[in-house]
Amino acid sequence: MCRNIKTLHNFDPPATDDEIRAAATQFVRKLSGFNKPSQANEAAFTRAVDDVANAASTLLASLSTNAHPRDRAIEAEKARERSLLRFGRD
Repeated sequence: MCRNIKTLHNFDPPATDDEIRAAATQFVRKLSGFNKPSQANEAAFTRAVDDVANAASTLLASLSTNAHPRDRAIEAEKARERSLLRFGRD
């Protein structure tokens, strides 16, 4: 799985359309092997990103949980702490 794709479910505030599209773009990049497609493949690449973003939006809207929504600021701080433990300070 691509490490750059972040979990978008059960956050407060909910994931934005831009975040969903960014995750879809990363997913399509991973599948296709293209960071930036050629002109010949650009339409197919864009269509795939649109399709994945729509599917992801539908998925996120249909998911339910009894867990309290996670706070983005707290989760970001936890990620920074994990990074420091793993990689140390610069």
